[in-house]
Amino acid sequence: MGNNHFSRLNEYRSMWILVFFDLPTETKKDRRAATHFRKNLLDDGFTMFQFSIYIRFCASRENADVHTKRVKNNLPEFGKVGVLQITDKQFGMIQLFYGQKSVVLEKPAQQLELF
Repeated sequence: MGNNHFSRLNEYRSMWILVFFDLPTETKKDRRAATHFRKNLLDDGFTMFQFSIYIRFCASRENADVHTKRVKNNLPEFGKVGVLQITDKQFGMIQLFYGQKSVVLEKPAQQLELF
């Protein structure tokens, strides 16, 4: 089993967590809660992917479960939050566009910590 086999297995073992949210911002209290939620995500190693979508790379499903639990423990009182875990292999199949131009996804630097 060469290195290539390991990296293929790793694509299925390593995970990405995507956190999607739609939080109210009508009042000062709402805005404070939304800011606090975003700050907690950043403090836990998430990166903003789009305005209300944050992502985090995890070396294993167990590690992804730990970070998913942290998100759940920091949920704001109001608003919608979705948490999705997908394999690195699945995440690598994303098709991204800026306008009508296709772009290649640059993975956040935290993935490099594995090597």
